[in-house]
Amino acid sequence: MRFFSSHRAHDDERLLWSRDIRYANRLAEAIPDAHVLELESGTAVVAPASLLTESLAAEIARGVRNPAYGLVSIDPGLALEDRYVVALSAAVQLSGLADRIGMAQSTHVVQTKTLDYFFNLRNRHAVQFQPIVELATGELHEYECLFRPVMPMLPQSITAIVQAAIDTDRSIELDAFIVRSILERAGGIQTIREVTDQPPLRIAINLTPASLLDPQFEARRMRDMVRAAGLNPRQITLECTEQQAVSDVVPLKRQVKALRRLGFGFAVDDAGAGYASFTLIAALRPSVIKIDREIAHGIARDDAKQALVEAFVSFGRRIGARLLAEGIEKRVDLAALKSLGVDLGQGYLLGRPSPEPLQPRRLAFRSPVSRKAAVAAARVAASTRAVPAVAVTD
Repeated sequence: MRFFSSHRAHDDERLLWSRDIRYANRLAEAIPDAHVLELESGTAVVAPASLLTESLAAEIARGVRNPAYGLVSIDPGLALEDRYVVALSAAVQLSGLADRIGMAQSTHVVQTKTLDYFFNLRNRHAVQFQPIVELATGELHEYECLFRPVMPMLPQSITAIVQAAIDTDRSIELDAFIVRSILERAGGIQTIREVTDQPPLRIAINLTPASLLDPQFEARRMRDMVRAAGLNPRQITLECTEQQAVSDVVPLKRQVKALRRLGFGFAVDDAGAGYASFTLIAALRPSVIKIDREIAHGIARDDAKQALVEAFVSFGRRIGARLLAEGIEKRVDLAALKSLGVDLGQGYLLGRPSPEPLQPRRLAFRSPVSRKAAVAAARVAASTRAVPAVAVTD
């Protein structure tokens, strides 16, 4: 049905839903421009966001024994015939009364609606760039492209969006959208860099194994997609991120070989956690092994983590892969990772994600020392708050 067909829509509105008609009417009386719709399930009030505020809703609720209600912002980015229906559903769920009025939704339904909302806002989402740094020199290696959903009425992390896509069998659809968005953004930046005589942009893009095996990501089609964006496969590292076990590694292995023959880099994400096992990594032969952030965090004071990273460093060298540590936030951990032989690093200490590809933070690296000496120094710094082995100079 057409919701609020007689209502004159504005760009900045809110909707409140309540089962208490007396409360809804009192609220509407306090707002000259309010529009009221009585439904079988309750009453909806729509008004300009500047007038229908949380403080006003709470103040009037106190006068009618605090009725349950849900108040949400209406997204003008949705089609007019959809925006009020979506807002009403969100307000009912927010009120906590969805079960009582028969509007409770299964997890699958919620995830499907979340993804539909995500795709409806396809022109709003953002791409951010986080620097990946050569730990030996502090120089930039490349940027990881991080996709940031912008969903005003239903804020979601990219992790939640990816999981919803996996659970509803839409991960390939999601990856195709994200990859094209990233390539379009990166291609625009590359054009500017060419005009201003800057080095080529190098980026890493995340994909699930299911997408890597889909025909639209076949190696030559992937190469053509990258070239159409004004980029070269040698500027791209594809990161295999997995939230489900890989049932058959053989076709994935063939695809990775084909991609690498065309010049793409290939990384396995979250080594040491989840499904990124030594067996999977050995089969895929990546150019980069990314160490899970939980392993990098606090490694200066954790012998077990140091032993695991040592094993990955040795393993990586045997198969010709470089080690990349994610989530580096403390200088003592950075010093320990360097001493253990980790090649690359990423984290807030080295550079935060940003809308534009910025240079990493300037770090002064001291002369290399033995692993035992560096780890010992890192522990002393952590326990005594002494000046650590790596100092920030910016």
